[in-house]
Amino acid sequence: MLDTYVFGWIICVTLSAFAICNFVFAGKKFCASLETDAAMCAENITTAAGECRQSKRDGEVDVVIVGAGVAGSALAYTLGKDGKHIRLSYPLEKFHSDVAGRSFHNGRFIQRMREKAASLPNVRLEQGTVTSLLEEKGVIKGVQYKTKDSQELSVCAPFTIVCDGCFSNLRRSLCNPKVDVPSCFVGLVLENCELPYANHGHVILGEPSPVLFYPISSTEIRCLVDIPGQKVPSISNGEMAKYLKTVIAPQVPHELHDAFIAAVDKGRIRTMPNRSMPAAPHPTPGALLMGDAFNMRHPLTGGGMTVALSDIVVLRNLLRPLRDLNDAPSLCKYLESFYTLRKPVASTINTLAGALYKVFCASPDPARKEMRQACFDYLSLGGQFSEGPISLLSGLNPRPLTLVLHFFAVAIYGVGRLLLPFPSPKRIWIGLRLISSASGIIMPIIKAEGVRQMFFPTTVPAYYRNPPLA
Repeated sequence: MLDTYVFGWIICVTLSAFAICNFVFAGKKFCASLETDAAMCAENITTAAGECRQSKRDGEVDVVIVGAGVAGSALAYTLGKDGKHIRLSYPLEKFHSDVAGRSFHNGRFIQRMREKAASLPNVRLEQGTVTSLLEEKGVIKGVQYKTKDSQELSVCAPFTIVCDGCFSNLRRSLCNPKVDVPSCFVGLVLENCELPYANHGHVILGEPSPVLFYPISSTEIRCLVDIPGQKVPSISNGEMAKYLKTVIAPQVPHELHDAFIAAVDKGRIRTMPNRSMPAAPHPTPGALLMGDAFNMRHPLTGGGMTVALSDIVVLRNLLRPLRDLNDAPSLCKYLESFYTLRKPVASTINTLAGALYKVFCASPDPARKEMRQACFDYLSLGGQFSEGPISLLSGLNPRPLTLVLHFFAVAIYGVGRLLLPFPSPKRIWIGLRLISSASGIIMPIIKAEGVRQMFFPTTVPAYYRNPPLA
């Protein structure tokens, strides 16, 4: 799994620490160099003759061991065998056989969903750009839109559902948006290569933040490189390609390295801001917000589609007993229950996505470093320590309280690692800061989600709303 190279009496070892799971494959690379008569650093090996030659692949050698006797050889074998990885599977034993994780070309998937919807006799698809909502005396009556040939048309209905995505130009009429952009994704498609673990999503715990790989077809793998902040290197002047090759490529698993470089050279690089927006609805008669237009979370865990589809089930169940949608004020009051009933799934996935992203990002803070390593090692314990978080991440167990318990269990586990076998003042201080850091990560997310709706939904009056009388 790990490669060891012998140059004279210098043994060069590649260390790969991978945290793998069914949905998440996390990993990192680390290196150390030693100055001797012949020295090796990340890319080059200097021979006794003074000439410099590259290792088998840039960034692939991490440790130099001088001497290949008993100690050197044994150490090389020990380090070469120690690449950390976690393979976590969805706990599907209690679910139907068709419950599974899915990955695919998003565009193809959406196109087929449109075709499926259009196949129903009472569904009509029209292509156009919605420019505004039609409002009359505070009630939404429909939408105004522009067709492909620039015709201005309108369509009216007693109930309008707005789900026009993360770039929605209508959401301001229906909610109080507070959009945050913590990072950007740089997207590539790798071709004709194989993931270290087939049919698994992979997350590399890289520097400065995670890198995702997952299959989207039998021959293609989607790569998403997270770059913190809102500014990314320029694609047009070559800065992005340089960044991907020099900073990211050395951290990519060797099975994907060549395909990654080839994808960068091909130049089909796309960028996308990663938005986060808590649900802050402004109930409006005649209309309802859904999807990314209504609520967004960091896409690290891929939970957006899970939340959207769960919301659809909640809304369908609320609308099913209704026979008339024309009483807009009564319908609006009744559908206030939607915002509470969706909370178990939505808040669990939203909170986990935001918290995991902050934990998985590299940080110079020793407390944050310990939290990141503690999370990795906690998942490595297996059993409920891995099944619990994965069931939360996948939406199989939408329980916010369970999420909070696991999150702080990771923090306590990290503190325990610091204090054993013998605590020191420095380690105690880092442990206290770890707990403080963990609280600082998750508490603002919970506050934005709404403590009462998240943990005590049955105490919210809207939870018990009855359908309006026909």
